Amino acid sequence: MKVIETDLPGCLVIEPRVFGDDRGFFFESFNHDRLREHGLQPAFVQGNVSSSVRGVLRGLHYQWPNPQGKYVSVVEGEVWDVAVDIRRGSPTFGRWTAVVLSAENKRHFWIPEGFAHGFVTLSERAVFTYLCTATYDAAADANIRWDDPRLAIDWPVTDPQLSGKDAAAPLLDDVALDRLPVFST
Repeated sequence: MKVIETDLPGCLVIEPRVFGDDRGFFFESFNHDRLREHGLQPAFVQGNVSSSVRGVLRGLHYQWPNPQGKYVSVVEGEVWDVAVDIRRGSPTFGRWTAVVLSAENKRHFWIPEGFAHGFVTLSERAVFTYLCTATYDAAADANIRWDDPRLAIDWPVTDPQLSGKDAAAPLLDDVALDRLPVFST
């Protein structure tokens, strides 16, 4: 496995070793021991799968309290995946990073607790998987506007399909401080 650091400390791209021949391919999508060698020790408690058509944007989602770390990948299609540091007191507060995840590149993206997360589907259809370090908590569920000018995320779409919840999400500056994760070293 190859671990690639992004410009946001803690957000990592994981490229698995892929073994293939004319029959197909095999790769480990998750290996706790290999991740531990790179300083990660996530304890996953929930796995999710979503399917979206081209132009669907999901996000920017997070939970506070009870934050979730997410280990995400795509098993069909292609998405542009984004993580945003929303931890109060973080030196990278409000910064974002993005990676293309696809069935073809087989990459995974680690998004630590305290980051907002979203993605937009680039292919006709995408099947997105994620392992989470905390279970879904409706009382902690929160989101931020995908097109918040303060974040200035360079989304590859201008008029995405959004859920009602995502369309009505607040700007980061309008979120009460006690509803944002706290940075800790």
